[in-house]
Amino acid sequence: MESMKLLMTGFLTIYALQLHAQAIKLEKNNLEPVGVDMSIGSDMGKETIKVTKHPEITAVDQPTFVRINGIDFKNGTIEVKVLSKLAPDAPEHARGFIGIAFRISEDNSKFECIYLRPTNARAEDQLRRNHTLQYFSYPDYPYTRLRQETPEKYESYTDMAINEWIKIKIVIREARAQLFINESTQPCLIVNDLKHGADQSGAIGLWVDVGTEGYFSDVKVSE
Repeated sequence: MESMKLLMTGFLTIYALQLHAQAIKLEKNNLEPVGVDMSIGSDMGKETIKVTKHPEITAVDQPTFVRINGIDFKNGTIEVKVLSKLAPDAPEHARGFIGIAFRISEDNSKFECIYLRPTNARAEDQLRRNHTLQYFSYPDYPYTRLRQETPEKYESYTDMAINEWIKIKIVIREARAQLFINESTQPCLIVNDLKHGADQSGAIGLWVDVGTEGYFSDVKVSE
């Protein structure tokens, strides 16, 4: 009986979040490019934000996002549709890196991030497939450190493709984050120990890395 009550509580919580999801208007007056170039337009019939990383920023896992101002996000759900293309001058190691930064501090010096490597998902190399999804925490925990110290813990696989729209949903509560891709009812990646802990809140960012032309649409946030 107790387990049934907990299950129903979970369903009601998810239902309440869905009911109160707020669509975010992607307009210039509430968007701030940080380490990226941004343009507002349309792609494949959708109103989109196009984002590309500044070429002079050569380090990876950096504050390279379009910051959505007017949001102080701590716990809740972030939903967005993303599409990534390899830029014409993309280096060989480019993977179509695209994702969401969250709990971004006021000065952009701290944030959490979950991103995708779409080209990895259908690679013939199984190891590359295992690195399709990635969590990192700026500034102290880039993917390189996490992969070295805790291999596979903060990465995972799910099917997706470059040049296709992908629905991302991230559910964050305290120090835990769950990533859902497309219509999956089960998380594809679970992070139980967000490195900045449970107390940080902040802005949300549309994040890209090297070699990516990133497109973002249909942003929704519930808290």
